[in-house]
Amino acid sequence: MPLLRSIVHMDLDTFFVSCERLLDSRLNYKPILIGGTSDRGVVASCSYEARKFGIHSAMPMRMAKQRCPEAIVIKGNSSTYTKYSRMVTDIIKEASPLYEKSSIDEFYIDFTGMDRFHGVLKYSSELRQRILKETGLPISFGLSENKTVSKIATGEAKPDNQIQINYGNEKNFLSPLSVRKIPMVGLKTYQSLCNLGIRTIKPIQEMPVEMMERIMGKNGVGIWKKANGIDLTPVVQHNERKSISTERTFNQDTTDVVRLKGILSAMAENLAYQLRRGDKLSGCVTVKVRYSDFQTQTIQKKIPYTAADHELIPMVLELFERAFSRRLLVRLIGVRYSSLVSGNYQLGLFGDTVDYPSLYNALDRIRLKYGDRSVIKAIGMEAKTIGGWNPFNGEPPALLANRRS
Repeated sequence: MPLLRSIVHMDLDTFFVSCERLLDSRLNYKPILIGGTSDRGVVASCSYEARKFGIHSAMPMRMAKQRCPEAIVIKGNSSTYTKYSRMVTDIIKEASPLYEKSSIDEFYIDFTGMDRFHGVLKYSSELRQRILKETGLPISFGLSENKTVSKIATGEAKPDNQIQINYGNEKNFLSPLSVRKIPMVGLKTYQSLCNLGIRTIKPIQEMPVEMMERIMGKNGVGIWKKANGIDLTPVVQHNERKSISTERTFNQDTTDVVRLKGILSAMAENLAYQLRRGDKLSGCVTVKVRYSDFQTQTIQKKIPYTAADHELIPMVLELFERAFSRRLLVRLIGVRYSSLVSGNYQLGLFGDTVDYPSLYNALDRIRLKYGDRSVIKAIGMEAKTIGGWNPFNGEPPALLANRRS
């Protein structure tokens, strides 16, 4: 008989808001909006007090302020949120045999087999209390036999609470809930199911899987499995060395700084696009310079989680300035983004002057249709004019799991 799994899903409650309240207790119990502070901005996060007015993330800030004029609007600080995310990660890493950091504020932990030594529910509860005590951040969790049921349970436990779904009770727990609670059901899929008269999970549980496949194709099979509490997805060991990288070896060694910076910028821009395409954020940037005598200088720096060109390219160029210290002929240059976590570009919703999320969405759509290098910044074009430019040497960057240098 296979060993029954014990999977915990932990999620920090209104993470950005909670961080701001740690810095200023006057924000407690008040409606808070975090994002771009002008009317052109977008809500990145909001407090539960604000949600009572129908406000949600990704809503235009102007609309949110109309719904709740008394709300306090905060621009937000990605450095602060990254710092607290890493604090929580360190606590979970120390206390857990196997954990997966699925986003800046969300974790899966595999406690399978620990019931022989500890009560999993008791141990998970103690870990939750430890996180609250040591960081001040409220956090909720769901405990069940798989990721899907645990994640849904966490949503039902919030705010600042916990739920255990006992073995064999998964379908009963899920059946009365809205189909929108199923992780892979987005707004369009939800509307399609509603048009079929399916609003709760129970009708999906009662129909044959073949019918769901006929209605919604391959995606319907996945929805049916999750609706029935079936999910064999493993918790993937979180490894800060997970990275995406690219290098360029020159046919002829060079000291042309303009060319080197242009190629590095193009590399950084393309890797940022690869991050966004894979719904990833990077927490560490590395630049490598190898000289003609084969000595190599590598410099890295931890950064607030991001996948934005305008934040990553300046950091790459800054690290290059520090690495390129010998003024010798350069044989190879490279860029790597590591400490990757899942997540969209929500940390870029704090700006006012430029709607970066919309800008990157538009550029990425062009790249998806016409190729990775169909759109490129001017500094990268500068490199192209200096003869024989090919920043990737014909090789596309690859996402490397658990890469070891």
